[in-house]
Amino acid sequence: MASFARSVHRHSVLGPVAPRGKRRRARPPTFTLAPLAAAAATSLLLCPWARAEPDEAARELATIVVVAPTPLPGIDVPRDQVPSNVQTATDADLERLHSPDLSNYLWRAVGGVTVNETQGNPFQPDINYRGFSASPLLGTPQGLSVYMDGVRLNQPFGDVVSWDLIPRSALSTVALMPGSNPLFGLNTLGGALAIQTKDGLHDAGTSVQVIGGSWGRAATEFETGGSDKASGWNWFVSGNRLHEDGWRVDSPSDLRQLFAKIGRVTRDGSISLTTAFADNDLTGNGTQELGALGRDWHSVRTIPDSTRNQAAFLNLALTQALNANWTLSGNAYYRNIQTRTFNGDVNDEAMSESVYQPSAAERAALAAAGYTGYPASGANASNTPFPKWRCIANALLNTEPNEKCNGLLNRTETKQQNFGLAAQLSTEAQMGSLEHLLVLGAAYDGSRVRFGQGTQFGYINPDRTITPVSGPGAFADGTQDSENALDARVDLRSRSRTASVFATDTIALSTRTHLTLSGRYNHTTVDNTDQLTPGGGPGSLDGHYTFSRLNPALGVTFAPNEAVTLYAGANQGSRAPTAIELGCADPARPCKLPNAFAGDPPLKQVVTTTFEAGLRGVLQPDIAWNVGAFRSDNRDDLLFVADDSSGFGYFKNFGKTRRQGLEMGLSAKPARDLTLGGNFMLLEATYRSAETLGGAGNSSNDQALAGFPGTDGNIQIHPGDRIPMLPSQVLKLFADYEPNAQWRIGMDMLASSGAKLRGNENGLHAPDGVYYTGAGRSAGYAVFNLGVDYKPRPGLKFFVQVSNLFNTRYTTGGQLAANGFTDSGAYIARGLPQNANGDYPVSRASLMSPGAPRAAWVGLRYTFDH
Repeated sequence: MASFARSVHRHSVLGPVAPRGKRRRARPPTFTLAPLAAAAATSLLLCPWARAEPDEAARELATIVVVAPTPLPGIDVPRDQVPSNVQTATDADLERLHSPDLSNYLWRAVGGVTVNETQGNPFQPDINYRGFSASPLLGTPQGLSVYMDGVRLNQPFGDVVSWDLIPRSALSTVALMPGSNPLFGLNTLGGALAIQTKDGLHDAGTSVQVIGGSWGRAATEFETGGSDKASGWNWFVSGNRLHEDGWRVDSPSDLRQLFAKIGRVTRDGSISLTTAFADNDLTGNGTQELGALGRDWHSVRTIPDSTRNQAAFLNLALTQALNANWTLSGNAYYRNIQTRTFNGDVNDEAMSESVYQPSAAERAALAAAGYTGYPASGANASNTPFPKWRCIANALLNTEPNEKCNGLLNRTETKQQNFGLAAQLSTEAQMGSLEHLLVLGAAYDGSRVRFGQGTQFGYINPDRTITPVSGPGAFADGTQDSENALDARVDLRSRSRTASVFATDTIALSTRTHLTLSGRYNHTTVDNTDQLTPGGGPGSLDGHYTFSRLNPALGVTFAPNEAVTLYAGANQGSRAPTAIELGCADPARPCKLPNAFAGDPPLKQVVTTTFEAGLRGVLQPDIAWNVGAFRSDNRDDLLFVADDSSGFGYFKNFGKTRRQGLEMGLSAKPARDLTLGGNFMLLEATYRSAETLGGAGNSSNDQALAGFPGTDGNIQIHPGDRIPMLPSQVLKLFADYEPNAQWRIGMDMLASSGAKLRGNENGLHAPDGVYYTGAGRSAGYAVFNLGVDYKPRPGLKFFVQVSNLFNTRYTTGGQLAANGFTDSGAYIARGLPQNANGDYPVSRASLMSPGAPRAAWVGLRYTFDH
């Protein structure tokens, strides 16, 4: 958990040993590689696959782990002087696990990380760390910041993180900084992930890799790099292409990534220009009803659910030694991201309506449009398992397609331009008897966003695809002659600007005690312009918002001896509401995310205060351990709360939430060729304030308690209720065996306790098997993965990776929601008797996110100039 660096390339992970109290500055002209000596012993908790080299001579060379305290390079701090449980990894670690992307590695190997596969695609998970999320889904409360080469990857619209846009083959080092570290800017509530990419200076040579196996997966990747010592120029290029059919019905994925970096090193500085491109098509068919999964684990609820991400990234970075003491670092970047989604959904509003037999007027409209084959009478649920005629007719008549069409096709398009620059000065200085490591910096980030959304009515087919209808009422534009006419259109332009200044000072109070003081001031403005209803007023998304805050941090480390370090810290971070939250914040005009926005009263910033303390140590030469505790309190947390309207709600600032827990880690080398270890996390994530939430799928909602189960109702949450989708216990174990230079066998295990589903926030859901089905929580599980590498000669490697070795069936979360389908798979409307109020109840179910079954891939990697 503390550090899982196996090897290192440059300043941001490992460096040569320094006397206690000394720090290593990043000196760009040299970038010398430190010999890796006994990394498993000197790192506090190594990643599962971080192993010491057996060379006894190398063991005599002491090494330490260092990390960059800010997103920009410039100066490094020995990890033992950082007052938090920092974790690091390198490209070698990802390669040993044969992880297809960074999110897979984080899930399997990093302490405190859990995953919710809400989207149902392996490259679109919700990554949770200590109960805070980095997700690609709009509307998810984001709490982690992600940086690559000093550029913030959280997108301006919703702070989302698209994991598929991070170039897997170009990753060099990764550092996970825990807590509300203010130096990493907005959205750093629970932690920050800092990524450094490869360059030709440290990643010279050429390699190619091919992979094939389960689910029709076929992948190729390459990388090549080099440098010219005489001129100082260096270059690196990598790319990968992946296609798979997916393990669920109609769930293909295509990844196309290209990365290039060119740089030059001079006597006292360096400069580099990085470009990255991605063009990815991802299909994730989301959650499925638990009973349907029991009948067919591969089944899906509706088709399609696709996302296309196209992105371009440009970053110019500079590091310059101004003199013997001061170093200037900076960058200027530009990102262009275009995301299109096309999602088929069940229309919940049709489940309580008569959708089967067309009326005389509807039959006349069908005949006039040239349709034949519709029933003159007698159509009902028993003989019409997939109704369509009333849907088609109502779209032609522009009457009530929002009630008679059981399917919806939602399309969105998001265009984002993100740009900015940052600079920092760093120095090591002696002031009196105290040594200081000082960093001063400033940054500016701007964005332009255009978001559009539309919804078309349709009907569900037996294969769960949705056929769109045509006619005056085909689109949800609010023009239908219906009391529940739905206008799902959005055409929003948004601009945001954030200016920041920051500083940090690590003070050596003695050779064994270090105090760190940090702070960052952020000033953010957001301007929303509604292209459909401009000018402000009721229903308009127009608005101008300003958020400012100074966030501080304080930490101390104390090393009573060379084998043990104690640390403690307190820090604050904040997140300004994004355009999507500001656009859905009016109680008078609730919205149903992500299908619509509404008005926009002001929201407050989320402010998180984190306290952390722990111990870490090394028992030379082969045992490393750590134990720590943390507590993060959110004030003015943003929550999507219920409105009286069916299924609708709005964002509001919600009192307090808390995430607290315990982390432990251990790595040992009981034999020369064997490394064992793991980490464990206890997490208690709770609401600390009372609130009303939508609970239509919860058997304890107010309408069910009033004698009207299966209808829309709300639930009350109270202080102490657990936040859903966050397991309370997570255990990760590993074993790595290398009997000789040719063979390596590795196994890892991830075990997680169960968690409540969304909609069961109060924990009181009790299914009755009629109106409510499913337990309302996911079960605990354990998943094992196996990897075998064979190197017949230097430069050539064959490997096999088996995931979910024992074919465990597990789920990673889900929600309580309307079902709409019978046990035979047919669509059902008005499947339950009318109640005393004249309403038709709808059966509610546990919709789960299923985990992937057993899969195996084989691959070959060849490295030239090995």
